[in-house]
Amino acid sequence: MSLGFVQPGFGQRVRSSKTASETSRRVRFVTRAVAAPAAPSAPAPTIAPAPELYKIASDLGEKNSKKPIWKIFISSILGGAYIGYGSLLALTVGGACPGLLATNPGLQQMVFGAFGLPFGLMMVLVTGAELFTGNTMTVSAAFHEKKVSVSDIAKSWIVSFGGNLVGSVLLAYLAAASGVLATAAGPLAVAKAKTSLPFIQLLVRGILCNWLVTAAVYMASGARDLGGKMIAIWFPISAFVAMKFEHSVANMFMIPFGIMLGAGVSWQSFFLGNLLPVTLGNIVGGALIMATMNAVIFGSALKKKIVS
Repeated sequence: MSLGFVQPGFGQRVRSSKTASETSRRVRFVTRAVAAPAAPSAPAPTIAPAPELYKIASDLGEKNSKKPIWKIFISSILGGAYIGYGSLLALTVGGACPGLLATNPGLQQMVFGAFGLPFGLMMVLVTGAELFTGNTMTVSAAFHEKKVSVSDIAKSWIVSFGGNLVGSVLLAYLAAASGVLATAAGPLAVAKAKTSLPFIQLLVRGILCNWLVTAAVYMASGARDLGGKMIAIWFPISAFVAMKFEHSVANMFMIPFGIMLGAGVSWQSFFLGNLLPVTLGNIVGGALIMATMNAVIFGSALKKKIVS
């Protein structure tokens, strides 16, 4: 006796139905996976992390110090002129507020710092010009990482210093010849004040100044966009000007400009009574403080030497 009857082709139809159902589920799953929105990615940081900032600085120092002398010199002329433009803007705005100076000298210094030198340093960094004060930090960092030699440091510092001086004095001459601020008291007062301070005070002000200036270069070089560079520059630079610290390249414009307008200051007073101590202080602030301390924290060669 037969226990059941199976219709011909039934098994094939069942298997075909299962296959079609599984295929349909797979299609729906793949469709949902493709249609699902991608998870939002984290925004890229606007500035490099601290260890990378040091590497960027040392790489920049290596790159700048390995340039031919003529290229460093021409880039430094531009750098001196850009800082000169910033200094001229500071004298034009903050230096032309005698009423504010008399009633609120702190606010006048803040205005003097906010409008001018941040603009000058921004032009230097964005255009790739050379600045002696920045090179004291970057090339020293490269030296600590064994990327450059002592002769590379000497070449970079001497040539960039000379080029900055030429560019700054050239712009001072052009500004004086243009008649800008020809009757203003600000440039004369600034030139006299900067050449009247004791050697040790100028030295210390130079140290404090370039500590901040090289911090601005250090941070701005690792910023990912122009807005980040501007913020990294503005706060330290406006702060050092407001606190009356001394920057050798800015003084290469401000004091000669005052001399050319009749400040009654000699060139000897400019070189020996200001530029010499300020330059030495700037070297200490950039090379010994900013570069060396960060080399100990984030570098490789110097840290190994200390640990061993």
